[in-house]
Amino acid sequence: MKRAGIVGGLGPESTVDYYQSFIRKYQDRMGTKQTLPELFINSINMYNIFQYISEDRFGDLVEYVASAAVKLEDIGADFVVVSANTPHIVFDEVREKVNIPMISIVEATFDKSEELGLKNVGLLGTKFTMEHEFFKKPFQTGDKKIVVPSKTDQQFIHQRIVEELENGIVNPDTKQDFLNIVGKMITDENLDGLILGCTELPMILKDEDVEIPLLNTTEIHVDKMVEQLFN
Repeated sequence: MKRAGIVGGLGPESTVDYYQSFIRKYQDRMGTKQTLPELFINSINMYNIFQYISEDRFGDLVEYVASAAVKLEDIGADFVVVSANTPHIVFDEVREKVNIPMISIVEATFDKSEELGLKNVGLLGTKFTMEHEFFKKPFQTGDKKIVVPSKTDQQFIHQRIVEELENGIVNPDTKQDFLNIVGKMITDENLDGLILGCTELPMILKDEDVEIPLLNTTEIHVDKMVEQLFN
C-alpha cells in the first residue's frame, strides 16, 4: 500500500482534519474500521508562509515548502499533499523540486467544479488566495467565472481566519458576518457554487448554511489522496 505524505501545520486545525478525514475515508473505502493507512506528516510554520508572501519572498517560499515535501519523500512517502490553499501560490515551482507525485488542491477543486457542472463560482480564503491569480487561473482558462469579495470584505475574512479559525475559534458573530458577505455575493453575482478556499473555513461554513453547493477544498483534496492510494 502506498504511503501518503502531508505537509501540515498550515494551520494546525486543518492538519488534524486532514489526518482524521483521510483515515475515515480510507476505512470507508476498505469497508472496515480494522485497518489504517500509513502516512507521514511534516508540520511546518504557517506564519513563515504568510511572511514570505507578504514580503514578496516567493523564492524563499518555494524553498521552504519544497524542503518540507522533499523530507517526506526522503522518509518514504509515495506522494505528497500540501494541506492548505495559500501555499499553492507556488505549487508548480514546488512540484518541480519533488520526484514523487504531488496532488494540487487547486486542480482537485477545479475537477470537482467540472463534475458538478458549475460555471460561476465564488472564492473565499486568505487575502493571499483571494488577491492572487493561482486559484483563479484554472477556472478562467476553463471558461468559468470566479468571483471574490470586495477588498474590504477580503481583509475582514483574512483577519478572522488568522485570529480565530487558525486558533480553533468558531465565533457565531463571525459566522453571521461571513454569511452576509456570501449572501451578497450570491445575489450580486448569481453564483452557482462557492469555494471554501481555506482549509479552516469548513469549521464555520456548512452545506446547510447556503443554497448553493459549497466546495470544501479539504474534503476534495482528501478524496484525491485516497484515490491515489489505489491508483
